[in-house]
Amino acid sequence: MDVCNINDIKALLNRHGFHFSKSMGQNFLIESWVPEDIAAASGADSGCCALEIGPGIGPLTRQLSARAGKVVAVELDRSLLPILAETLSDRDNVQIIPGDIMKLDVPALVEEHFGGLTPIACANLPYNITSPVLTLLIESKCFASITVMIQREVGLRICAAPGSSDYGAFSVFCQYHTQPELLFDVPPTCFIPAPKVTSCVIRMVPRPKPEEVGDEAFFFRVVRAAFAQRRKTLLNSLSSSLGQPFSREMIAQAIDQCGLKADVRGERLGISEFARLAHCLKSYTV
Repeated sequence: MDVCNINDIKALLNRHGFHFSKSMGQNFLIESWVPEDIAAASGADSGCCALEIGPGIGPLTRQLSARAGKVVAVELDRSLLPILAETLSDRDNVQIIPGDIMKLDVPALVEEHFGGLTPIACANLPYNITSPVLTLLIESKCFASITVMIQREVGLRICAAPGSSDYGAFSVFCQYHTQPELLFDVPPTCFIPAPKVTSCVIRMVPRPKPEEVGDEAFFFRVVRAAFAQRRKTLLNSLSSSLGQPFSREMIAQAIDQCGLKADVRGERLGISEFARLAHCLKSYTV
């Protein structure tokens, strides 16, 4: 059985009485080059254990298991479990864990199931959980790399440079913690059912030492406030969103002290500029 052949897929799903769930964002691959290229891009080898989220019927799982020492796949839809048991019956290095990745303790999962192998993450993520799952994976600080297929629009935001229309708070978060790289696009015709948008594959490698930003929590508070009202200047957005004890006058003084123009917008600032601004604002409260 070819888990990327549309006729084999339809027969498999019919045999198990499976129906696609829109709420779970289920789209299955029907082009074999896609899971092959994603698995290859992940860099999986015999010394790795790959965490996969939402394996579906298992095309990427099979490719990862042919490369990695082990694959741990977390699947929310229990109706897919008997299908995975069939499609992965010949793969003894795959462990399927039923559950919601957002409700699992990822470091504990890695500690319990990865057997000392180097943890990597590789998945075809449902569009509706992309940002929270990536945040979870990054903040777990468990993985040597994160390789995922996501909506192209989100991939462009993650990799966007300061000053571009795609650049935002999530860009800063991802680029602070990792070095993201957009690898290749995947058209809608590669899926059943076909989504309305193009997908892309990105690889994110954690930075061994993120850029120094001082108080990390306050740094991201400033970043989120700067992008809270994108059409406004940095001064207006921070004044509206940052809250007490930061007055408009205090924020204007900090912007000037950092050598920024009075009418600059948040999307023009890179990580180092945000770090200087956050440090300056923080110093006013000491």
